[in-house]
Amino acid sequence: MNETVEGARRMKRKWNLPLQLKITLLVCGVSILCLLVTNYFIQRNVEQTIVDHIRDEAKDVSKSAAINPIFIAGLKGEISDAEIQAYAERIRKATDVRFLVVLDMNGIRKSHPMPDKIGQKYAGGDADDVFKGKEYSSIAEGTLGESLRYFTPVKDENGKQIGAILVGVLLDDVEKKVWESTRLILVSMVIGLAIGMIGAILLGRKVKNILFGMEPAEIANLLEQRSAVVEHAREGVIALGKDSTITLLNQEATRLLASMGVKESLVGVHLAKVLPQLPIDSILDKGNKILDQEYSVGGVVIVTNIVPIYVDGVITGAVATFRDKTEIKQLAEQLTGARIYAEALRSQTHEFMNKLHVILGMVQMEIYDQLVDYVKQISHSFQSEVGYLTARIKDPVITGFVIGKVSYAREKGATLELSENSFLPKSKDQAIVQDIITIVGNLIDNSLDALNGCGEKKVTLDIYPIDKGSLSITVSDTGIGMSKSVQLMVLEKGFSTKGANRGLGLYLIEKVTENLGGSINISSKIGKGSTFKIVIPYEGKDEE
Repeated sequence: MNETVEGARRMKRKWNLPLQLKITLLVCGVSILCLLVTNYFIQRNVEQTIVDHIRDEAKDVSKSAAINPIFIAGLKGEISDAEIQAYAERIRKATDVRFLVVLDMNGIRKSHPMPDKIGQKYAGGDADDVFKGKEYSSIAEGTLGESLRYFTPVKDENGKQIGAILVGVLLDDVEKKVWESTRLILVSMVIGLAIGMIGAILLGRKVKNILFGMEPAEIANLLEQRSAVVEHAREGVIALGKDSTITLLNQEATRLLASMGVKESLVGVHLAKVLPQLPIDSILDKGNKILDQEYSVGGVVIVTNIVPIYVDGVITGAVATFRDKTEIKQLAEQLTGARIYAEALRSQTHEFMNKLHVILGMVQMEIYDQLVDYVKQISHSFQSEVGYLTARIKDPVITGFVIGKVSYAREKGATLELSENSFLPKSKDQAIVQDIITIVGNLIDNSLDALNGCGEKKVTLDIYPIDKGSLSITVSDTGIGMSKSVQLMVLEKGFSTKGANRGLGLYLIEKVTENLGGSINISSKIGKGSTFKIVIPYEGKDEE
């Protein structure tokens, strides 16, 4: 059974001809068939036309001879058969017919192209009706071969039939004339066939180029793969035509648009009617790109990328991908939080290992009195530091985070202090905790980087509620400071004075603050340090 199936597959592959060859064979086959059918009907028509023409010529010669006085006189016996023969041959040669035969009422030949047949009875078998006074034509086999014949009765001046005239043309001559007439047609057919083959080859090559050299099966397979990729993508995908109409959208795009309140069928609809916020005209007309831009549609914030589609250097449409920013935000927060927590733990671990090394050294040196004092000092310092922070920051997650940052600052040879007037109550909405960690963590990291090369290395964190429903976060440093031009650009994505692949921290702060509906204020002087003040909405939980 398996061998049979495999044999069928091999046979199928064997006859699976390339598309270009299929097109060439098809066009050539159709051209040959059309030319053959056309040639058949033309040849039949030409043949019939020539036969009708020869019949008319034979008829004219026969009728003219039937009223010729010489032949009438000969059939009446007034002149000899030799004179009839001589005159008949003159007419035959002059009219270019194959034979002209004069018959009396007994069917005896009075003339014939072959003189030895004169005086013999006509043996064609098709002359009976002419002796009954009928005029007609026939095709029959005679002494000269198969021929087309025309019979005309001969009558005297009193209207009495006295004989008959037979004029004929051999069919060999007819076929020769038909071939001469159709030869040009055959030449034209061969030329047409050659042109058709050349056209078929060029058409096949053109179609092949249009399909990028791919076979139909390959195109079908590629289409299935791409459809699967588009349909299973986590981003919403919308394809647009040149006139900005929607030509394709995947399941995720349908779901996201439904969440925005758009639930009707969208294929063939202009994108501007669905998402008027997107500047699609500038993309299709000028070839601009939109990358990682945020738009609010129906209460849903989406992160959108739109790029034009070029074919042979001409814009033929565009493709838009978008995703709910909430999902991206959750992922970014997870990644950012994990990185910040990892750095804090690493700093605490590093500081703890240094203290353990000191304790180990003192134990080995057996200076136990100093060891006891050292441990008490560490304990007191830790308890004092932790107590100070926990008294002012009521959220344990943020407290642990700040403790880690204090250790990280010491590791870098700097000091991170929490101001005395700082106070952060627990939040009613724990979702904002991650935003605060993102803001504080990136501000502290940026300030610590700004301390490189400075004599005094100090960073101060000041965090406290202001008014009702707002929280002020201020981070200041004694770093190198920033010029006015740098302050204007420092929040832009990718901008950094510290080298390539940087400039994301402050950009992320700006985006988080913007989404929360807060504000950012920057003040800085060259050589004096910088201060970042951020105000965001915040509602504290009442202490129980």
